[in-house]
Parts: sequence; C-alpha cells; structure tokens
Amino acid sequence: MSEASVNNDRRNWLIATAAVGGAGTAAVAVPFVSSFQPSERAKAAGAAVEVDISKLAPGEKMTVEWRGKPVWILRRTEAMLKSLEQDEAELADPNSDRQAYPTPAYAKNRARSIKPEYLIAIGICTHLGCSPSDKFQTGAQPSLPNDWMGGFLCPCHGSTFDLAGRVFKNKPAPDNLEIPPHVYLSETTVLIGEDHKA
Repeated sequence: MSEASVNNDRRNWLIATAAVGGAGTAAVAVPFVSSFQPSERAKAAGAAVEVDISKLAPGEKMTVEWRGKPVWILRRTEAMLKSLEQDEAELADPNSDRQAYPTPAYAKNRARSIKPEYLIAIGICTHLGCSPSDKFQTGAQPSLPNDWMGGFLCPCHGSTFDLAGRVFKNKPAPDNLEIPPHVYLSETTVLIGEDHKA
C-alpha cells in the first residue's frame, strides 16, 4: 500500500470522525441551549410572561398566568373609559394612594394603566383572595346597584370594583386590585412581570 493511499485513508477517517463528532455536539447542544428558556417552575416563581394582545377586541378580556396568579388584560371601549370618571365619588381609593398593593407610578392615573385602552390587573380580590367575576353589563343586576356602570363583582363577600379595578366604598375588600409590573414591547405585545425593557 502506498504512502499516498494511507494518507487519503487517514484523511477520510478524520473527516468522517469530525462529521460524526460535530453531529453529536449539535445533538447535545440543542437541549442544552433550550434549557436556558425559563421552565414552568421558573415561570410560576416569577419569570416574566410575554403576551400577544393583537386579537383582543374592544370589550374583551383575556387571562394569563404570572407567578401562579391570574392576570387580566381588558381592552376597554370608549364607553367603559368614560364610566371611570363617573363613579369616582363612590370609590374607596380613586387615586390608588393606599400602599398595601402599591400601584406603579406609570399606572397612577384614572385608567390605572400605561395605555388607557388596556387594564392589566391581577384578578384576585384584596379581601380574602377570591377571583371576582366580570360584570361588564350596565344597569340593575343581582348583587349590584341599579346604576351599575360595569366592573367586577367578587361573589364570595360582595366586593365590587370598577373597570379600572378600583374598589367601591363600604365593601369588604380593603384595596384596589393589584397592578402587576408590565411594559409594552410593541403595540401588540406586553411583558408582564417587568416594567422596563431588557
């Protein structure tokens, strides 16, 4: 066997070995790289959640989970936004001044939001941790006043909240619904759990 033949065989063997080694490295790297994504456990512990709100129509609400809690995203109509001014005299904390659940500075406004159209709030009553029900229909209804402007009703003990998550006076819930940290990444994407762009 000539020396050139041995060198060609050795070169072919090295190329084949390198190709198999490269494929093996890639096979190992894929799960390793994907392990950098937050696990379900990490998400429950507080990892931020990115939400696409592009399909949310005016008057509709969606719920996502963050830190094991339901987070409501309500796209308010013009009529819903107008109701926020009309019910302020009946609210326990219309300006969100109470500190038990501090409202982020960017949501210290009548709409309690960055963009007035969208309410982003944790859907847990501040009384005993029940989840209030949607009561968007206006007017007289069971357990609600005759001049109801729309909002949320906690069925457990009767606490009511307006469409900005502000609690009405003389109700068991001591505070407004909590506003989680959040930031808009685009017109149609919101990141819940962080309030600054990474």
